[in-house]
Formats: sequence, structure tokens, C-alpha cells
Amino acid sequence: MSSIQSERTPNPNSLKFSSSSGRFSEAVVAMTSTDEADQHPLGDPLFAIDGVADVFVTPEFVTISKTETADWNEIQPDVKAVLADFLGSQSSD
Repeated sequence: MSSIQSERTPNPNSLKFSSSSGRFSEAVVAMTSTDEADQHPLGDPLFAIDGVADVFVTPEFVTISKTETADWNEIQPDVKAVLADFLGSQSSD
């Protein structure tokens, strides 16, 4: 399973997630709704996590923004699991 690291950003409602185990995307993709999320394989599973408001994907990292009322302690493990599963499935292709 891929090791996912997180780090704070200047915005307290956003965290940056990265991994040395692979690429998250071939291009930069910003998703602010479930409609936009349909266009990217990470979109649906990340927006399925309660409290995720915005997803920004680059080849090297993913930045997740949460809603004001959501708690990072509840969201972060689910985000890391989705990202690790995604990278794991990429390496087995």
C-alpha cells in the first residue's frame, strides 16, 4: 500500500497530500463539484467523503479543501485511503 503524507497549507481548510509511490494525474485538474468529479478517477471517491468541498489534482500532489464544519481528523484517514488505493491500482496496471 502506498504511503501518503499530508501537510498543511496556508488555508486551514486545505491539506496537501503527496506520495513517492506514483503520479496522481497526467495533468492538473481542479474539481469543485461532483459533476466535475465524474471526469477524473479520483473525483468520485474523494467527493464521496463527507466534508470534501474541493479537489485539486496535480501529477505530484492532491490538495483537498474541506467544508468549514468538517473535521480533518475525520476526513484525513478516508482521503489517504482513497489516494493509496488509487496509486496501488495504477502500479498494478
